[in-house]
Amino acid sequence: MDAGLLVLRVVAGLLIAGHGVQKVSFRLGGHGLAGGTEEFRHDGFRGGRLTAVVGGASQIGAGLFLTAGLLTPLAAMAAMGVMTVAGTVKWPKGLWVQNDGYEYPLVLVVVSAALALTGPGRWSLDHVLGITPWPVWVALAAIVIGPVSGLLTRLVLHRAPAAAEGGARARTAD
Repeated sequence: MDAGLLVLRVVAGLLIAGHGVQKVSFRLGGHGLAGGTEEFRHDGFRGGRLTAVVGGASQIGAGLFLTAGLLTPLAAMAAMGVMTVAGTVKWPKGLWVQNDGYEYPLVLVVVSAALALTGPGRWSLDHVLGITPWPVWVALAAIVIGPVSGLLTRLVLHRAPAAAEGGARARTAD
């Protein structure tokens, strides 16, 4: 069981961290911070560079903490939050990834939730530090707070389509 949890943590954690690296650098096929900023703007988010930095840093941090099995419920909560935001961007395109849908973010949210519930296993920093097993209520709180925080982020930072188009028209008219 510990080997399976290790593989799951490492693969999912590094994929989430890599997703963040792409947002803020030219590594792993990213387009640098300017590209990450433009991606968020294109997806209708306000906040520009700060949004890209916070989004990328959250993905990198959550992914690396999941990989290490460190503060696993909190890492899973952060991963679920950022991947919920990604899922909301893909939502209008449907489930399947071949249509640019939300399948991939959904899988990462579910894997993160499973890791919050199962714990990271013995081959983790949580185990080395003696802070596992986590109480069930911590895992359940993480599973609720993570996606809810992602939905709230979307609500707060996302521009309404009409406002986004109006703002673009106003800028081009100047």
